[in-house]
Amino acid sequence: MRIERIEHIGIAVSNLDEAIRFYEKVLNLTCYAIEEVADQKVRTAFFKVGETKIELLESTDPEGPIGKFIEKKGEGIHHIAFVVDNIEQALAETETKGVRLIDQTPRNGAEGLRIGFLNPKNTMGVLTEFCSTK
Repeated sequence: MRIERIEHIGIAVSNLDEAIRFYEKVLNLTCYAIEEVADQKVRTAFFKVGETKIELLESTDPEGPIGKFIEKKGEGIHHIAFVVDNIEQALAETETKGVRLIDQTPRNGAEGLRIGFLNPKNTMGVLTEFCSTK
């Protein structure tokens, strides 16, 4: 497995429109995409900071993963995502090293990426995502 770069940092927010306004008005960043990922029960907004993105995540269902996260922990950093050269290999290799996976196989994520998450209980409490365009 080869990690190429940080793809994005995911931030859980209660109100996507308010959060977008903050990032645009206060931080002078530009939201370049808003997308709903129905199977993950989330609406996302993206900002570029150099080569890294900030992904704001608003739950579309209180029972979805972001809704449950906000209920339990409040708004804030939800995950960090790394681009890997081969997502299937990265997930399999990580599992052989004793890390439990949330996703045994990649699934579809925002911006057409294939994604897979590692269990935060094995990653020092940080929800870690691998992603790939292939």
